[in-house]
Amino acid sequence: MAGPGLVTGGPRPAPLTGLRGLPAVFWWIWASLLINWLGAFAGPMLAFSLTADRGYSASYAGFVVSLPGLGAIAGNALGGVLADRYGRRVTLVSGHVWTAAAMAALGLAQDRTSVAAAALAVGIGTGVVRPAAGAVLADVLPAADRQRAFALNYWAVNAGLAIAAVLAGLLVRQGYTLLFLADAATTLLCAMVVLVMVPETLPPRAVRTPAAEEPSGGSPGSGGTPIRRDLPFVLFTLLTVLFALAFEQRSGSLAMVMAAQGHSPAVFSLLNAVNAVLVVVVQIPLTRLLSSSPKGMVLCAGGLLAGAGLAMTAFADGPGLYVAAVVVWTFGEMFQTPAGSAVVAERAPTRQRGRYLGLYAAAWSTAGFLGPAGGGWVLDRWGSAVLWTLSAVLAGAAGCGWLLITGAQGFRTAPAVREEGGSPLPRVATEGKRA
Repeated sequence: MAGPGLVTGGPRPAPLTGLRGLPAVFWWIWASLLINWLGAFAGPMLAFSLTADRGYSASYAGFVVSLPGLGAIAGNALGGVLADRYGRRVTLVSGHVWTAAAMAALGLAQDRTSVAAAALAVGIGTGVVRPAAGAVLADVLPAADRQRAFALNYWAVNAGLAIAAVLAGLLVRQGYTLLFLADAATTLLCAMVVLVMVPETLPPRAVRTPAAEEPSGGSPGSGGTPIRRDLPFVLFTLLTVLFALAFEQRSGSLAMVMAAQGHSPAVFSLLNAVNAVLVVVVQIPLTRLLSSSPKGMVLCAGGLLAGAGLAMTAFADGPGLYVAAVVVWTFGEMFQTPAGSAVVAERAPTRQRGRYLGLYAAAWSTAGFLGPAGGGWVLDRWGSAVLWTLSAVLAGAAGCGWLLITGAQGFRTAPAVREEGGSPLPRVATEGKRA
């Protein structure tokens, strides 16, 4: 049964020029993203809710906290396929509605099975949204604008998180359940914004040229080489897993190391605040400065800066040295995040953008699920010096690897696809929680 999110052909809305030359509908997506993260109350408080409010053990709480990451891995893959097959808009709306229902269930559940199932469902929903939102951006923006747009989205995430942390501290005084219900409400608001303001952007169904025909694999009409045969992109994604595993240590492992050194939670919170404020203040002008630089060079610099910051952490024993390390690795983060997403959007064949962005998102979700356990395992066996050294090596190696891969001839050229009738794809003017 066709619906607004399932139409893949026919006339498209005319382009609308928005602020700073970006399409107007992109800004609706950006606004929905900001609203979503402004309402991200429950995530940071989930462990407290499970232990202090519902009386579960620390080990069970840790297990539940890891489940959204596991769910996101499946959600990323599912969201990519759905966005390419049925449409970006219907995938975004469905993902947001699913996430809102799961978040409300997580706040109300009491028995172990229901809590775990709801936490896993939250991860699936948030995972579905991310590749669909990225595909919208790639559909409606030329390559020259994508890095700037991804940077603006990343800015919205950090600005929303910073404000949400303060609001969550106020709301929790009225009870933990209110946090989850308010989080669900903002997610539903995001779904409404997308439903009302964002048109479908999935390009018309493409057909392959004879040169691009594959003997097997790939969905009908997807065009281009199946992802599993795009070895440069697969390698790019594996390097992303290595980088993300290293970068993940700045949260859980860092908190454990600082606690062992006798630092208070307030000092750890200060470091998180430094990270968020830097992104909010510096990300947009930095991206403008880097806009004309080759993305491979930007990614390499991001990996090396992140690695340098993680290496500095091995020598930190006081707040001042920790702040210095955070500043360095945050610059690495600001170099890598928009450029990485932009490279993937450029690499992806038109009809496989959701799948490519889904696989890239899954690299980060995998690290979010495995990183805390892996970091704790290294800490227990070899100590913090080995952990930070290994993390620095992984981040730096990923940066150098990205440079080599993206510098290879033809990497940024997607597999050949021609459109029905031989005409280029028309663009529409457009561009979701935890997207």
